[in-house]
Amino acid sequence: MSDADLDAYRARARSWLEANLEPVGSPRPRATDVDPGFLAEERRRQRELCSAGYAGIAWPSTYGGQGLSSRHERVFNEEAEGFRTPDFGVLGQTTFGICVPTMLAHGSPELLARHVPHVVAGNSLWVQLFSEPDAGSDLAGVRTRATRSGDRWTVSGSKIWSSGAYFADHGLCLARTSWDVPKHRGLTWFAVPMDAPGVTIRRLRQITGASEFCQVFLDGVELTDADVVGEVDAGWSVARTMLATERGGGSRGAADAAHPADALAPDLVALADGVGRRDDPQVRDLVARAHVADVVMAELRSRVIALSRAGVADPGSLAAYVKLAHGTVTPERARIGLQIAGAAALSWPEGSAAEAATAHAFLAGRSQSIAGGTNEMMRNVIGERLLGLPREHSVDTDVPFAEVIRRTGATPAPGQGPSGECAR
Repeated sequence: MSDADLDAYRARARSWLEANLEPVGSPRPRATDVDPGFLAEERRRQRELCSAGYAGIAWPSTYGGQGLSSRHERVFNEEAEGFRTPDFGVLGQTTFGICVPTMLAHGSPELLARHVPHVVAGNSLWVQLFSEPDAGSDLAGVRTRATRSGDRWTVSGSKIWSSGAYFADHGLCLARTSWDVPKHRGLTWFAVPMDAPGVTIRRLRQITGASEFCQVFLDGVELTDADVVGEVDAGWSVARTMLATERGGGSRGAADAAHPADALAPDLVALADGVGRRDDPQVRDLVARAHVADVVMAELRSRVIALSRAGVADPGSLAAYVKLAHGTVTPERARIGLQIAGAAALSWPEGSAAEAATAHAFLAGRSQSIAGGTNEMMRNVIGERLLGLPREHSVDTDVPFAEVIRRTGATPAPGQGPSGECAR
């Protein structure tokens, strides 16, 4: 593929965008509360992209994508930056950046053909059903169970911090399918319709006032072998792919992402203009500091993905660098925004989006040091798996998971007896 080919693709994309999409004057805050009317409009926008050939750009054409390269995807994203493209809130990243790439890596052709074209067309949004009330940092310790009978499965348990579950169409759910092996084995992923009988969703109110987080209860949800993603009892390899993608080490096209070298923290510059502090030396210093962090983050992401593709180290381990950087830089950048806005980020006139977004970013910023793996966990991964430092002592690595539950006296998982013995 030559640069001339990409230039021609860029010109076609720019022409279509200008003719079909509404321009936006400034970056929009991500949607944090989605109602049916909003969702219907965003699905319509996604269908427009799909019909024009600009959805699923780097996904295989076999499954409804365009079968082009990540460089084409990057070019389109650059050109679309100033236009009103579909905004599915948190499920936009979860669906297009995490769940589908994970399924493309591990799903059967039949499963992909059944689901991915609907994602491309805007008809299906996906949520991660991963963490549990008793398995947050220790993700391999999930106790949602899936019991098999012939080609049928029954899934019961609870998932938490499932962002956007209340308007998702499907969930990618990790369940335990074998209790007599160590915790990293005996795990299996399932594609779960979120409107299936037995699925109950409870929204959780956050410090920002939004209710994106959800707890999902699965009570005897019936699935089939066709809903299995990857191999039965080999779900940890799928989980590692998902974690690498979520943490920034495996997103398709991410290595070719544009660097912000020519864009001086535009959100903060616009904020400084809005509060009349553009020429304040302290503010200019803060903007420069944020800009340096933006450039370093982009370079780090590109470097990590390039190393992953080159096979230098496990992508999931390398991604810990990106996740740790996000967990430290995001709260600091949010604090910079608050310093620039001052009192305007505490009280603002209705319709002042920049000030509202600044307050929201500050309240939500600390979550990046927890979500997807805490900063402390990422430091452990880097130290143990990449730098070769001694591993922390573990007492359950080679112990059947049912025995771990018995030893700890933990509350039995659904389907387990009082003694902790798993129901057969």
